Amino acid sequence: MKSIVRNVTFYGLALFALTQFLEGVKITGGFPTYILGGIVLSLIFLIIKPILNIIAFPLNIITLGLFSFFSNVIILYLLTVFVPDIRINAFQFQGFSFAGFIIPKVYLNSFMAFVASALSLSLIVSFLTWLVKK
Repeated sequence: MKSIVRNVTFYGLALFALTQFLEGVKITGGFPTYILGGIVLSLIFLIIKPILNIIAFPLNIITLGLFSFFSNVIILYLLTVFVPDIRINAFQFQGFSFAGFIIPKVYLNSFMAFVASALSLSLIVSFLTWLVKK
C-alpha cells in the first residue's frame, strides 16, 4: 500500500514539475487532475509497460535497449488519451546557456514534445526516488 501511494505521489509531483519546466505540457483542472494523472500513470506503468516490454523485446535486442525509452513515450501518449485534461503540444524550447555550454533555441514538433516530456518525466521520477532513498 505504501509503494502505491508513493508512486502516485511521485508521478503527480513529476507531472506538476513537467508543467513548470516544459511549456508544451498543459494540465487543466488543478490538484485533482494531478492526482488522477498520478493514479493513471501508476496503473499504466504497472499493467501496460510489462506488456509493451514483451512486445518490443525483439526491437530492444536489436537496438541494445534503446527502444525501451520509446515505451515511455507510448505510455505518456496513453496518459493523454485516458486523462483529457492533460495535453502535450508542440512548443519552442527557448535555449539554455551555462558556463560555456549552450543549447540553442529549437522548435519541438508533437512527437519530439512527447519524447522530451518522457525524458523529463523519467528524470524527475528517478530524482524523487533517489531523494527518498537517501
